[in-house]
Amino acid sequence: MKVLTTLKASVAVLALTAAGAHAQGVEVLHWWTSGGEAAALNVLKGDLETQGIGWTDMPVAGGGGSDAMTVLRARVTAGDPPTAVQMLGFSIQDWAGEGALANLNDLAAEQGWDAVVPAALQGFSKHDGNWVSAPVNVHSTNWVWANTAIMAELGIEQPTSWEEFVAAMEAAEAAGYVALAHGGQAWQDATIFDSIAMGVGGPEFYQAAFIDLDPEALGGAQMVEAFQRMETLRGFVDDNFSGRDWNLASAMVANGEALFQIMGDWAKGEFINAGQTAGVEFQCFRVPGSEGTVTFNSDQFAMFNVTDEAAMASQQTMASSVMSPEFQVAFNTVKGSVPARTDISDEAFDACGKLGMAQLAEASASGTLFGSMAHGHANPPAVQNAMYDVITAHFNGEFDAETAAAEMVTAVELAQ
Repeated sequence: MKVLTTLKASVAVLALTAAGAHAQGVEVLHWWTSGGEAAALNVLKGDLETQGIGWTDMPVAGGGGSDAMTVLRARVTAGDPPTAVQMLGFSIQDWAGEGALANLNDLAAEQGWDAVVPAALQGFSKHDGNWVSAPVNVHSTNWVWANTAIMAELGIEQPTSWEEFVAAMEAAEAAGYVALAHGGQAWQDATIFDSIAMGVGGPEFYQAAFIDLDPEALGGAQMVEAFQRMETLRGFVDDNFSGRDWNLASAMVANGEALFQIMGDWAKGEFINAGQTAGVEFQCFRVPGSEGTVTFNSDQFAMFNVTDEAAMASQQTMASSVMSPEFQVAFNTVKGSVPARTDISDEAFDACGKLGMAQLAEASASGTLFGSMAHGHANPPAVQNAMYDVITAHFNGEFDAETAAAEMVTAVELAQ
């Protein structure tokens, strides 16, 4: 508790030195609206309430955050930004580049953020060397979530290859189950493609195609194979997938309707919210072929420039709460993600959480930790959206695999 006491004291000093300002409520724009996400967000709300900070909720569901960013742009254009906004990856950098975000350097220095936040995350939390956001978590995106009872019924072991993965889905389909629970939204299509592409070509291909944007990688044989595997997966998705929210796909696995879901580890929050336990009712493992690598995104809270001193004091309190070790444990054990700090014990985490924390550390040490293309951590929003368009068009049958790879090259070129 010594760390927490120090953090609280730091916040108190900041609040008192803001020209005598008294903390006021925060208005928070976010897209955490599913059951598991809302439960996790309540951890932060409750923590701030104990410090006298009120919370005005501004949820914007859908779009994997893109809809929230549209609302944010309108608010900022109108001269009325929220005090805090959930953000991902390059969106943070874009807003910081516009000079819209508050500087958190003093708080970060006082609390030693540089020493405990992984360098890969600091690449998005900082702009021109200045802290502009507080990372809440690290989500990894290349996960498969599986129904334990269905696996046992059909005698399915954890697949370790693409061929075994396909065979498992064939068995589930033959037994009358939905083999792959999926929601037909562009960001969900891209989430699957992200992992499939890593499984096909490995880190070197992923770096070349999605980060370096090399035309030869974008249009080459490995990209074609990734699209071909997407065609295979499309055959295992039920007819009602179009427009389905991701958490409803998670529920299909949780309630025994579907065998697998490919989704980031926020899905685990839905299983937890349903009263299920990792390793008992549900299983977690990396998308076959992508083992040894971790694709990630990191939810962060960026504080927008405000002039009111009380609002500034509340922003500092919120950022400090987000970064406290106690909150990082309490939040991430509910959310399904892992802490954004490297000095956190895994004692409080379940089997999937422990696995995620260990694999994150291994990937960070071995250079196989990659920002997720599907979740705004590999390339700027314009390029990401161009990729989304091609991936979804292909998944919906508008292109064959070869044409989709060629379209990927063109789309990325036009977006840059």
